[in-house]
Amino acid sequence: MFTGEYRHNLDAKGRIIIPSKLREELGLKFVITKGLDGCLAIYNMEQWDKMLEKLNLIPETSRDGRLYKRMFTSKACECQLDNQGRIIIPTNLLKEANITKESVVVGAGEWVEIWSEERWEAICDEASSKFEDIAEKLTSYLI
Repeated sequence: MFTGEYRHNLDAKGRIIIPSKLREELGLKFVITKGLDGCLAIYNMEQWDKMLEKLNLIPETSRDGRLYKRMFTSKACECQLDNQGRIIIPTNLLKEANITKESVVVGAGEWVEIWSEERWEAICDEASSKFEDIAEKLTSYLI
């Protein structure tokens, strides 16, 4: 399970360090794509295959399903770490997530997220103010 919050700067070549704690579980190859709420999502190959299986369950007759699958898979890019534990984030994904320099790498359970620092702070502020209410609503999933 991916956990933790790590702050790293994007370098001039569009590379970011993936924290060592997350690298082992990610494996040698993994997939980065558009995530929800304005972040990027990174899946190890096992989780990526599971996501694709779930996406294939969405009926082709569902317009929303087609739109989601299209965006999720068309933005996907297979990556691997360099010798210093960095990945190159494609320019189109940097724009999607509004990442220019300061970024936050977050363990999100079954995947890793990369956020612009500004968006991460905003989502944390929102979540902090609603944390107890959200927990109460999700109780049935947590038991």
